[in-house]
Amino acid sequence: MSYYAYVLKSKRDDIRYVGSGENADERLRRHNKGDYRFTKGHRPWELVFQEEFTTRSEAIQREKFLKSGQGRALLDKILERENSGIV
Repeated sequence: MSYYAYVLKSKRDDIRYVGSGENADERLRRHNKGDYRFTKGHRPWELVFQEEFTTRSEAIQREKFLKSGQGRALLDKILERENSGIV
């Protein structure tokens, strides 16, 4: 089984949400459905980044890093490169 750390971006408010779980696409569906308190008020969401891990603990560890100052800076660089077409 695979686990994911993922990043969602609100199409409405231009904010990001970082999470983890077994299925990033299913989590996106549930965030857009309104199943989670924080993300409910910022719908619709799009999946802008995800990383796959073999264990839940690795995915959670990566989620925590992406929520840190260094992680946010890394995400800014990654997403900027993807949006500019540079991979």
